[in-house]
Amino acid sequence: MAALVVALLLLSGNAASAATLALYNKCEETVWPGIQPSAGKELLARGGFQLAPNRATSIRLPAGWSGRVWGRQGCAFDAAGRGRCATGDCGGTLYCNGAGGAPPATLAEITLASTPTAQDFYDVSLVDGYNIPIAMTPFHGSGANCVPAGCVSDLNRVCPTGLAVRSGGGDNRVVGCRSACAAYGAPQYCCTGQFGSPQQCKPTAYSRLFKTACPKAYSYAYDDPTSILTCSAGASYVVTFCPHRR
Repeated sequence: MAALVVALLLLSGNAASAATLALYNKCEETVWPGIQPSAGKELLARGGFQLAPNRATSIRLPAGWSGRVWGRQGCAFDAAGRGRCATGDCGGTLYCNGAGGAPPATLAEITLASTPTAQDFYDVSLVDGYNIPIAMTPFHGSGANCVPAGCVSDLNRVCPTGLAVRSGGGDNRVVGCRSACAAYGAPQYCCTGQFGSPQQCKPTAYSRLFKTACPKAYSYAYDDPTSILTCSAGASYVVTFCPHRR
């Protein structure tokens, strides 16, 4: 599916009335997107579904909506929607129904403007680790910081041994890269305790590795200045899984 087709998804319906979120799977394998709304926000698409390779779908976003999107991989579900995923699992169900994904999972996060004069805020985050390349691209927005976000590099290939999550199958390949906080739980990695402020919690060797590979993504909890992007109200967004694949 060409990028033009993805853009056309954003134009379906009355684009002026609401923002659209398009999800595009460019991976060679099926991805099961998960969608978790922030507290008090509307649940969309039952929180999860299946998206075959080279397929896209679009979802209308309510005004002021906020939440996160991630890709689940290696999933198997029965007819009732029960099963599990190798990464990003949300409680063993196809429909996440408001539950978040188990780390490690690459996250696309968004908070839509609540008024026409406000701004959207969005980012791609590795704070919960990494499992799949993601790009987040705004359309029909404006502003100096209204630019693509994402982590398009394959961090699984350079993931340190202590952070790596393996498939456990015959190939025992790396399917995810945990954050240092999840792997070790130390306050300096989790930005907790005496490290619970931007002044005290600084980049570590692990977060620098993430940032070097993915300079347009959150690498640790206080990576705000280089990671949060903004667009004028009314923008729509495309989240692409495996954007590097042609």
